[in-house]
Amino acid sequence: MKKFLALVLAMLMVFSLCACDNSSESGEKVVKIGVYEPQTGANGAGGKQEILGMQYANAQNPTVEIGGETYKVELVYADNESDTAKAVSAASKLVAEGVSVVLGSYGSSVAIAASDTFKEAGIPAIGVTCTNPQVTEGNDHYFRICFLDPFQGTVHANFAKEQLKADTIYCLGELGNDYDQGLINYCKEAAEKLGMKVITESFPKDNSDFTSYLNNAKKEGAQAIFAPCSIQYAQLIVEQAAALGIDIPLLGSDTWDNNTIVGATKGKDVQVYVSTFYQEGANPDFEKGIKEWINSDAKNLENNGGNDMLAAVTVMGYDAYMVALEAIKAAGSTSPADIMAALPGVHYSGISGDISFNDIGDANRDSAVIKKANNETGEWEFVAVQKAA
Repeated sequence: MKKFLALVLAMLMVFSLCACDNSSESGEKVVKIGVYEPQTGANGAGGKQEILGMQYANAQNPTVEIGGETYKVELVYADNESDTAKAVSAASKLVAEGVSVVLGSYGSSVAIAASDTFKEAGIPAIGVTCTNPQVTEGNDHYFRICFLDPFQGTVHANFAKEQLKADTIYCLGELGNDYDQGLINYCKEAAEKLGMKVITESFPKDNSDFTSYLNNAKKEGAQAIFAPCSIQYAQLIVEQAAALGIDIPLLGSDTWDNNTIVGATKGKDVQVYVSTFYQEGANPDFEKGIKEWINSDAKNLENNGGNDMLAAVTVMGYDAYMVALEAIKAAGSTSPADIMAALPGVHYSGISGDISFNDIGDANRDSAVIKKANNETGEWEFVAVQKAA
């Protein structure tokens, strides 16, 4: 159905888009890819790391062949500021710039908030690590290369029960945040099916003191704390749990897979596990190249948190760019409608695994990497590849 609707849309829009000017001032042919990512706000650190993957991919693959001609690939940036209130204006900026396809966003809430803007403009979007089901539900223009929250929430429930032997799990997220609350709901459903007791609480936006929440988890006898929240909150939770002497394992979603989080565990008596898309060390050749590139530029190092530790979201950013190139080549056009029609048929063997789409545009993925923070080295250690079932 998604393929059919995309083809219909392509037919309706082709005449309006074929007259677009795809030439730069120097006269070279250009195709623009929109980068819709947070560079500031609560998810700014993660957004910057996701962008690094796209930038490295662009540095390695700066051109694409379209209809026998070479086009320069230009990345066009719009900072959604990790804020749903800023999402539409950021998305509108990309529309006005004439991008052919959009990548992003880190953070499901801002992806959902901007979706209609891309839809009305007829521009396809490829979600990189936005895992909430609402991103693609009913949206023929939105695709994604990551796993979904129903899967991720179930993975954490199973891990808590099977590996941590937990009978009680405490779930904590930001009030009103679609990503946090969605994951908590899916984890709760799965945990209760496993016979576990589930306690849920929410904290207000911009909260900085998690003492009462952590003490509540301990008081309730929780044997695992699941807190699928932004990097900004995650770091505070880790630091405050350590200060309180709370030794309950902390379970973080893909947003926790960040060098600032694992760095916060160094020298502290705290257990941190995360679910994510890639484990450093899985592709040495790729990692050697991207680390050399990160280290070659002070700005890259800064955007990666000050070192060359490779985050899974960076790998996903790389793969998303390459998927976009595959769609552009398959379309044989810079027309957003043509690219949208081509996306359902794209198959790409990425660094994070094989990438293809199901009928609603979600990635065909059935496993997640579980990593644990090493408190001595401040680095991630591979634990397991976990499936939902």
